[in-house]
Amino acid sequence: MNKIIFVGIWATILNLTGCSGQANEGSKGILRDSLIEQIDRSFDKFKNRPIHKNLTVQIIDTTSNDELLQVVFDNLTEKMPKDYTKEYERVLTLTKSQQAIYMTWILEAEVNNGGFNQFYSNSSGQYAKLLPDALKLIGANKLADLTLNANKIYEQENDKITKHQDGTLEGFSKSYDDNPLNDFDHKFYELYKTENLQRVQVDFIRKYKTDFIDR
Repeated sequence: MNKIIFVGIWATILNLTGCSGQANEGSKGILRDSLIEQIDRSFDKFKNRPIHKNLTVQIIDTTSNDELLQVVFDNLTEKMPKDYTKEYERVLTLTKSQQAIYMTWILEAEVNNGGFNQFYSNSSGQYAKLLPDALKLIGANKLADLTLNANKIYEQENDKITKHQDGTLEGFSKSYDDNPLNDFDHKFYELYKTENLQRVQVDFIRKYKTDFIDR
């Protein structure tokens, strides 16, 4: 399920339940209930989606573009050890194409959820130095440059960025104040308009699909 779908639906609901005077209260209620039902169905479909432990060319070819990235990421996740401390080691055993999709998916998910600050503070940060090359491999050159520069700032300003990150939620929230990584979040979202990462990922998987099948 495309991560952006839910954002769009919720934005629509907020518009319908907000200050717009173009629809009467009855119409708003009907539309709101209809959209909530759509969201419930989407979540149910996502929760009950098939997980392919063995990915084949046929599965890739018959999966829609909207679902392909999730199908591949689910397959890669199935390959990860239960002990998360061994994840990095396992990822390095994947093909370069698989590594690239796995790491760039995680980058996007983290940045969309809590920005580069969250990406570096979580275990996802272990892939930071590998990501510029991974992004270049799939054809996201502008995002590769952005991530490379974010890595440099994180290293140069590490003491300032992590000063309040004491393991508490309060400390982590405070670490966003005057954080030099915040600018990279805005640039990431702006770049998405011309270099849609999900589209780039899907195109890459289609082109190099044999790199993702389980033999």
